[in-house]
Amino acid sequence: MRRRLPGATRGATVVELPAGTPPRRADARRNISAIVEAATRCLAEDPGVSMSAIATAAGVGRMTLYGHFESRSALVAVVVEHALDRAEAELSAVDVTGDPYDAMTRLLDASWTVTFRNGGLVQAADQALSPDLLERAHTQLVDRAKSVLRRGRSEGRFRKDMPLDWQVTAVQSLLHGAATAVHQGALTAARAPGLVTTSALALLAVPPAPSSGP
Repeated sequence: MRRRLPGATRGATVVELPAGTPPRRADARRNISAIVEAATRCLAEDPGVSMSAIATAAGVGRMTLYGHFESRSALVAVVVEHALDRAEAELSAVDVTGDPYDAMTRLLDASWTVTFRNGGLVQAADQALSPDLLERAHTQLVDRAKSVLRRGRSEGRFRKDMPLDWQVTAVQSLLHGAATAVHQGALTAARAPGLVTTSALALLAVPPAPSSGP
C-alpha cells in the first residue's frame, strides 16, 4: 500500500509515498510537491539536469531537497512513478474500440501528449532506475499499440508484410523523434502531433495493389 501526499495547491502534484511514511507537515508537503513538479519539468527538458538546478527551479535550497530525497536516483524514481501513473490514466481513457484506423489515431494523439510532456524522463530513468520500473515505462504504449495493430491487421486495415514489433518500434521512434525535434527547436509543438499521426498511419497503411497494366 502507498500513502498519497497531497500537494499544497489545487492542481499540484500528488506524490505517492510508501505506506508507513510518517505524516508530513504542510510546509514539507508543499516543498515535496514543488520539488517533484520542478524535477518533472527539468528532467523532461534535460535528463542530466543537476540537483542544484532542480532545487533552484523548485524554489528550495539544496539542504531542503536532500532532506526529502536522499539521492538523485530517489528523486528520479518518484518523478517517474508519478509520470507513469499520470500516463497510465490518460492512455487508459483512450477509446481503442471501433475502427482500428480511428482507434490508432486516438491512441497516437494521446501518446504524443504523454511523450512530449515527459521528454527526457525516459533517458533519466534509463540512467537511474531499476529494470522493473523501466519495463513498466516502456510497455504502457507498446501493449495498447500492439492490441490495436493486431486487430487492424486481422481486419485488413493495417499492412501485414512487416513484423508487428517493427511497426510498434517505428511508431515509438516517430513519437520520440518528434519530441526531440520540438525540444531542439527544429519543429513546432503545434505541428508535431499532426506530423506524427500522418507519418505513423502512412507507415501502417495497406499498400495499394500493384497495377495489372493496361
